[in-house]
Amino acid sequence: MRRLLLVTCSALGLLALLPVNGALAVELPVRKAGLWEMKVLSGGSVPEMTMQQCTDETTDKDMSTAMSPVAKEICSKQDIQKTATGYVTDSVCGVAGMTIKSKAEINGDFNSAYTVKTSSHTEGGMGGAPRDSSSTIEAKWIGACKSDQKPGDIMMPGGMKMNINDMQKLKALIPKQPAK
Repeated sequence: MRRLLLVTCSALGLLALLPVNGALAVELPVRKAGLWEMKVLSGGSVPEMTMQQCTDETTDKDMSTAMSPVAKEICSKQDIQKTATGYVTDSVCGVAGMTIKSKAEINGDFNSAYTVKTSSHTEGGMGGAPRDSSSTIEAKWIGACKSDQKPGDIMMPGGMKMNINDMQKLKALIPKQPAK
C-alpha cells in the first residue's frame, strides 16, 4: 500500500510539473528521444523507486498537451519560471480530498540528465493530518528504447508496464474538486 501511495504521489508530482497550455509563458524543454531512467528518492522510510520511460519528441509534446486539461482541472495554481540553472515550478493541486502545494527545482539539460527536487505540503485526504514531504527525481538518458518498447511506455518496479498515452483515460477517474 505504501509503495502504491508513493507511485501515486510521484505521478501527481510529475503531473504538477507539466505546463498548462496558455497559462504559462515558459514551458519545459522536450527531452531527448530514447530510454530515460528515473530514480525517485524520498526521505524517510519509503524506499527508492526506479522506473524507465521510452520517449520521443512527439510523445513528450503530446504528454504535455494530453495532461494539460487534467492539470487545469485539478490545479488552481501552475507557475513555472526559467532560472539561471534550470526551472522552478510552484503549484497547488487538489485530488481525492487532498490539497497538495508543491515547489520543484529542475536542473539539467534534458539531453543526458536532469534532476527534479520537489517539496510538498499535503492537507486533507484519508490521513487528515497535514504532511510535508520531499523527493528527488534523478533522470538520465540511457540510450535507445528497447525493441519491445514504444514511445510512452513506462516500466515500473516489479515489471508493471503502462503507456503514458493511456493516461488520458485516467482523467475520468479523477474526482472533480468542488469550487471554492
